[in-house]
Amino acid sequence: MTESENQRQEVVEYVQTMLGAGMIDVELDPAHYNTAIDRALRKFRQRSSNAVEESFGFIMLQMDTNEYYLPKEVQSVRQLFRRSIGSRSGGGNGGTLFEPFNLAYSNTYLLSSSNMGGLATYFAFASYQKMVGKMFGSEINFTFNPTTKLLTLMQRPRTEEELLIWMYNERPDFNLLQDPFAGQWLRDYALATCKIMLGEAREKFSQIASPQGGTTLNGTQLKSEGKAEIEQLELDLVNYKDGGKPLTFVIG
Repeated sequence: MTESENQRQEVVEYVQTMLGAGMIDVELDPAHYNTAIDRALRKFRQRSSNAVEESFGFIMLQMDTNEYYLPKEVQSVRQLFRRSIGSRSGGGNGGTLFEPFNLAYSNTYLLSSSNMGGLATYFAFASYQKMVGKMFGSEINFTFNPTTKLLTLMQRPRTEEELLIWMYNERPDFNLLQDPFAGQWLRDYALATCKIMLGEAREKFSQIASPQGGTTLNGTQLKSEGKAEIEQLELDLVNYKDGGKPLTFVIG
């Protein structure tokens, strides 16, 4: 059994215990529990910033190809970085990719930092690198489609080159279920969803006849409890009780 399956089984046991399994008969099948967990995960990924994580990855560009499909876990791409600040037309370790000021700075100021240089020199060098990057292709313009996961570069690569991707991707299911904040929210949301499903079934047969006068099922009560709990849990997302990051300064 994988780690994700172990975490799901723990959630199922939590829901069963909260519904009174072992003392009474709970009429839910494994498919119902998995549906409730899937619904909780989808709602959490839709509404919570805690469902994604910042990460870095690499992609190898192919000559004359500017469209690339990223893994389905990627939610957004923030920036692309090149290994060099020279022109895109060069290749290898020399030619236009050779940056003499960088080498001079390393030899003169880093290796002899006690004799000369300082923060002002470092600031001037960093500003120089940033300006050269803007002028000669260090910054790459792109578009990313979060539905199809298609990354489109605005300039066609003229040589093979490796890029660093700064992106945000989905946290794995087992990681969310282990989270001290998100995990409990997901368990409670799955429990509330199971209450609604169980209430739907019991409400169809509100009374069962028997020689002792019959039995009344609590379908309507379960549905009401489940809907009230879901409403409160979604409010908890608004209040960032799930561990999400609050909004920054907003105008309007």
